[in-house]
Amino acid sequence: MISIIIPTLNEESVLEKTLKGLKAQLTIPHEIIITDGKSTDKTIEIANKYADKVVTYEGVTRQTIAQGRNDGAKQAKGDLLIFLDADCTIPNPDVTLTRAIKQFEDPKLVALIAWIEVSKENRTFADWLVYTVFNSYLVLMNNVLNFGVSGGEFQMMRAADFRTVGGFNEKLVAAEDVELLSRLKKLGQLRIDPKLHVYHSGRRAHKIGWPRLLSQWFLNSFFMMFRGHAFHKEWKVIR
Repeated sequence: MISIIIPTLNEESVLEKTLKGLKAQLTIPHEIIITDGKSTDKTIEIANKYADKVVTYEGVTRQTIAQGRNDGAKQAKGDLLIFLDADCTIPNPDVTLTRAIKQFEDPKLVALIAWIEVSKENRTFADWLVYTVFNSYLVLMNNVLNFGVSGGEFQMMRAADFRTVGGFNEKLVAAEDVELLSRLKKLGQLRIDPKLHVYHSGRRAHKIGWPRLLSQWFLNSFFMMFRGHAFHKEWKVIR
């Protein structure tokens, strides 16, 4: 069984599309777990309508996305974990995720990453250009060098391996995905599948602009690789 874990915070504008598509089309054994960081809109209402489990954060400080993902993993019963962002959609999920699951028949594989694109209805030329380059970079860094680089939109791994390395670092507000892969790569191989497509809204780039977002990505990844922590101490919520 697969456990699909989706952290949320005020995601009413996108969450129903994500969950409705999964519930309507996904027939392979699965569970959908929503971990909510104290939403004040209709996110919880939507989650309760579609998800198998809804976990609400009870802490005082703002929940990091790493905490949300870890909280979901603690509730997960699946042998495979998928961490998915709330504004992401998986086309033909039965076919797509069956392909993904089959790849874990390779005992050396510890983590699988998807080819990320902005959804066609939201995509700009800049989106297409950036993600063409970025996805190609991920092929080099993961499939060739096994270095461990990823966006956070979609990551899939064995639950046992995730627990072996201790899950996400909850102190990080950004680059938590890169940091996790840096530990997972010690257990085996990392891979991005160019035929495993996942679409997202592109909302952050559209809100703050690609030059600013690319500089943020670079700084966080650089600091994580060479100093062991992200550059940013806070990651602004974009809705």
